[in-house]
Parts: sequence; structure tokens; C-alpha cells
Amino acid sequence: MTPWPYARVFAHRCGGVLAPENTLAGLEVASRYATGVEFDVMLSASGTPVLIHDETLERTTNGSGRVAQTSDARLRELDAGSWRDARFAGERIPTLDEVARQCLVRGLDVNLEIKPSDGQDEVTARVAALSASALWRGAASLPLLSSFSETALRVAAELAPELPRGLLVGAIPLDWHERCRALGAVALHADARTLTREQARGVLDAGWWLVVYTENDPARARMLFDWGVNCIITDHPELVAEG
Repeated sequence: MTPWPYARVFAHRCGGVLAPENTLAGLEVASRYATGVEFDVMLSASGTPVLIHDETLERTTNGSGRVAQTSDARLRELDAGSWRDARFAGERIPTLDEVARQCLVRGLDVNLEIKPSDGQDEVTARVAALSASALWRGAASLPLLSSFSETALRVAAELAPELPRGLLVGAIPLDWHERCRALGAVALHADARTLTREQARGVLDAGWWLVVYTENDPARARMLFDWGVNCIITDHPELVAEG
């Protein structure tokens, strides 16, 4: 297995709990703590890749309705920061293009999760993979694509084979090895809460990178690094340090 080429700590959804999730404000947090950034990419009704986790707007903006049915113009009008704290009022839902440029300027490693709306696995993967390939062309650090959608990962592999891919799972399934191999994935991304030392050793010994989410306890993070975990995604980049 080649050495892990990225930061060993990634801020969940850009800035963890220290900034509104999936916003440009989170990139400043990640830069401050010298972590990488993990974020979610979904398509708007206009077909633009934007950063947001939920398929609906209510939880993280002052808007309502489905992201996939909302135009770019309407998304740009929404406040995606006030729900976290008044000092983030006016923070917008950024496009992948905006975030990529900031990540490159700040030198941030990226884990881009392809997060399709229901029924949009193929088109989301197509747009996200081709956009990422173009935006990071020639960069020293290419984004690591991940997804729970195996359809999305297959499309990404076909259209942007140069971008490494990771299969997202919850608890590690018995057939993880076969699934990763079939997808050409180089990493397995698993729920830190259910991971055992034996599972970690099995993934690493088989030659895959192991990324875990979302670990917020510094002591357990140190233990996970001791097990050999390559990367921890956390809501608390101010607490969880590289092991």
C-alpha cells in the first residue's frame, strides 16, 4: 500500500461545528487548523454542483423545498449561515467551482462526497467527476471522491479515472473487499463508532486506505490512529489532531 498522501484529519462538511456546514466559512476553519476538508456535492435544478448535505433546504438555510428543484438564482438568495450563528449571517450555498478555487489557493486536501438527490446518481456523478477533473487538473493534490452510491463511483471511475475513489459504508460489510475491488476504489470510508481493531487491520493489510467518520473524541482518535487508520473526519478539528 502506498503511503496516505493527504492530511490525516479532515474537517467534516468543511469546518465541522465551528462554521456553517458546506460553506466557504468552513474553509477558513480548516486552514486555521491545518486539516483537509470533506464536503458534499449535489446538483441544483440548474444542473450546477453545489455544496449541501440534505436533499431539502430547511435544516441549513432559510429556504424550503428540494435542492434538485431549486434554481441557482434562488439558491444564491438563501442564507446558509444564520442557523449556525448570527455572525455567519449571509453565508451562501457555494458552488463546487467556488470551493475548488479556495481549496487550491489555501492548499487544502479535499474529500469530495458525491451526494446525489434521489434518482440522480448517474448525472450527479457525471457532473461532479468531470468538474473536479477540470478544476484540479495539474494540482499537486487531487480530490479523493467518495460516495455511498456505487453507481456514482462507477460513473466517476469511467469519466475521471485519475481521481482516486473511496467507498462509503456504515459498519464495514463482509463483502467490502469485493465491492471495493469491483469499483476500483483505493479507500474504504467507515463509521468510526462501529470499527474494531481487527476490522481496521484487515482493511489495511489487504492494501486499502482506511478513512473513518465522524470521530470527535480526541482520546478515541488517538486510538484509531494507533490502529493504523489513515484519516479521521471530525466535527472538531480544533480538538482532533493528526496522530
